[in-house]
Amino acid sequence: MTQAKSPPPGGSGPDRSRMGPTRISSLVVAALAAAAVAWLLISSLYYSGIPRLPWLPVVTLAALAVLEAYAAVNTRGRIERKPGRDPVNPLMVARFVVLAKASALAAAIFAGFYAGLTGWLFVENTRAATEDRPAAAGGLLASLALVAAALWLERSCRVPERPDDEREPDQRESRPGQR
Repeated sequence: MTQAKSPPPGGSGPDRSRMGPTRISSLVVAALAAAAVAWLLISSLYYSGIPRLPWLPVVTLAALAVLEAYAAVNTRGRIERKPGRDPVNPLMVARFVVLAKASALAAAIFAGFYAGLTGWLFVENTRAATEDRPAAAGGLLASLALVAAALWLERSCRVPERPDDEREPDQRESRPGQR
């Protein structure tokens, strides 16, 4: 006697393992958690004993934002098959989506950290805190730029909807009153 298999928890079918678009709410939660951790860590330390904030992470985040924005523009043009552009490699697009999702989350965490740090630095009135404000604010802006560029790259990798007349006859949706 055989028993029917029950569907795995969390749903079944091909959509269960499908990757969806990045949720803004997930990025906000990650940023808020990182901001809280940064605020707690920095307020529990003697700040003037910490070395100055470096500018290298700020430059790196800004450079990644520029590169991902360029990749978004280039990929969208190739997916839409604009004149003068090479056809798009599907594996490259899949890699860009993974890059965009990962960098959006990482940049949200950096943005949260820099937001918590920047907030604390503007509350504190020591000389060391005043000197670190520009680097912290720059890090916050660069992180937000990377989040935006990553979300743009992810959106640029979507396959555009085809009009009804370009679909195969068996793929057209049957509408009420039409056959």
